[in-house]
Amino acid sequence: MIGPMTPPRPTLIADAAITLVAERGLRGLTHRAVDEEAGLPPGSTSNLARTRAALLELVLTRIVERETEDHPVLTVEPPAAASLTPASARDLLVRVGADLLHRALTTGRRLTLARLELALEATRRPELRAVYDRLGGRFADIAAALLARSGSADPAADARRLIRWCDGVLFNATAGSGHWHVPSPEELRDEVESYLAALLDRE
Repeated sequence: MIGPMTPPRPTLIADAAITLVAERGLRGLTHRAVDEEAGLPPGSTSNLARTRAALLELVLTRIVERETEDHPVLTVEPPAAASLTPASARDLLVRVGADLLHRALTTGRRLTLARLELALEATRRPELRAVYDRLGGRFADIAAALLARSGSADPAADARRLIRWCDGVLFNATAGSGHWHVPSPEELRDEVESYLAALLDRE
C-alpha cells in the first residue's frame, strides 16, 4: 500500500514557518527553527530563502496559496465574472465570503494569526509591504469584478469597503474583543448579505 506523498521541500519549509509564526510570533521565526520544525537538515531553509526578507515573502505567499486553493473562484481571471447574472454574482459573493471567513476563523485560524503577524511586520518593512499589497490586490480585483456584476456603481471602492469589513471580522474574532466567539456559517452568511445590501442597495 502506497502511503501519502511527502510534500516538496519548499512546501514543508513554508508550512513549518507558518506554524512558528502562528505559535511563537515573528520573534520565533529563524532559519534554524524552521529546519527543526520541518524535520530537515540544518541549512535547508537558508538554501531556499537566504535572507529574512525572502523567508517572510515565502511564508506570506504560502499563506495566500493555502487560503485560496479550494476556491476556484479565487483562481480564475476576474473577467470570468462577466458570465454571471447580477443575482448569481451577489449570491456567489455571499457564499464565498462567508465560507472564507468561517474557514479563516476555524480550520484556517493558524493561517489567519500568521497573516496578522505579517501584516503588522509589513508596516515596518517596505519590501514585505509590497508583497503583501501585491498578493492582496488579487482579492480586490476579484471582489471588484463580482461587485460590478452585482450592480455596484463604484466596484473598486466597494471592494475596498468589503475587504476592510472582512479584515475587521477576522481581527475581532481572532485577536480582538470578540476572540471568544467564532460566528457560525449561517451567522456569517447573514452578516455578509447585510453588508452587501448596505453597499449595493443604497440610493
